[in-house]
Amino acid sequence: MRKRGSVAGVSGPDRSYIGPVSTLPLRDDLSLPFQVEQCDVRGRIVRLGPALDSLLARHRYPEPVAHLLAEALVLVATMGTALKFEGVFSLQAKGDGPVSALVADYRTPGHLRAYANFDAERLEGLELGPGGTTGLVPLLLGKGYLAFTIDPRSEDFERYQGIVDLSGASLADAAHAYFAQSEQLNARVVLAAAHRRGSDGRRAWRGGGVLLQQLPLDPGGLTQEERAAAWEKMQVLLGTATAAELTDAALGQNEILYRLFHEDGVRVFETAPLLDQCTCTPDRVKGILSTFSTDEIEAMAVDGTITVTCQFCSESYRFPAEVVRRAAGSLDA
Repeated sequence: MRKRGSVAGVSGPDRSYIGPVSTLPLRDDLSLPFQVEQCDVRGRIVRLGPALDSLLARHRYPEPVAHLLAEALVLVATMGTALKFEGVFSLQAKGDGPVSALVADYRTPGHLRAYANFDAERLEGLELGPGGTTGLVPLLLGKGYLAFTIDPRSEDFERYQGIVDLSGASLADAAHAYFAQSEQLNARVVLAAAHRRGSDGRRAWRGGGVLLQQLPLDPGGLTQEERAAAWEKMQVLLGTATAAELTDAALGQNEILYRLFHEDGVRVFETAPLLDQCTCTPDRVKGILSTFSTDEIEAMAVDGTITVTCQFCSESYRFPAEVVRRAAGSLDA
């Protein structure tokens, strides 16, 4: 296997090839599509920094839970940014382990949100492996399933859901089982997350990942044998990407792609921004509350006030019970 180059890469204008000299500033919270045309492969690299850190910091999850949720967000970002229509790409894992549920979703044009339900007492008794980040799927989620859902906003496209058993040691392993079941073409992904200490001494969450997909067969392009050999080579090269590289704030996304694939000429396209953005609003929450019966509204009220906390962003909303009753009454009228 060849040694990877260690020279910084950079993209020029849109749809340009990466070169060996970097003059662009480093950027975070983005998805960058790319293509390795000589090998019939396309893909996306995702880098998450401040958006991921702010999302996880609001919940104050235990470190292993936050790590697993960070990888889930990287995964939905790498897959969701491939949507060619407005909609939602979501991941939902349910198991019998200390983490009973994990949800992450990507909403066009680049909004991310996520949450996890866990049993604190069961987490305390766990014996984590080296670094506390290996084998998290069987350790935290246990036995269960992983569901990927594509929910278009347009009636021109149908809702799709693929479900696989939780298998392997990582979310990447589970994703590969989904690819094998659902994709007509080969696909492979690497995911990474880390709670790293920055130059200011503060620890912050970072995440990164690379998704590879084999392009459809071109009758005038590579033969079947050449495509198989090229895909095998791309998987080997992808496997050399380390978690340290993918989560290094000082290492740009173009440099990572150059290190991995520059021998075959990697071409990059326009980046897509990624944001920590929930969908909850006061009006939306009040609208949901107004669908409950009068007795249910009374049961939810404490000292005449109903408090609702969003699972995704931890934002709390408070409404006078009388206001909710009036809203519910207007719906019944």
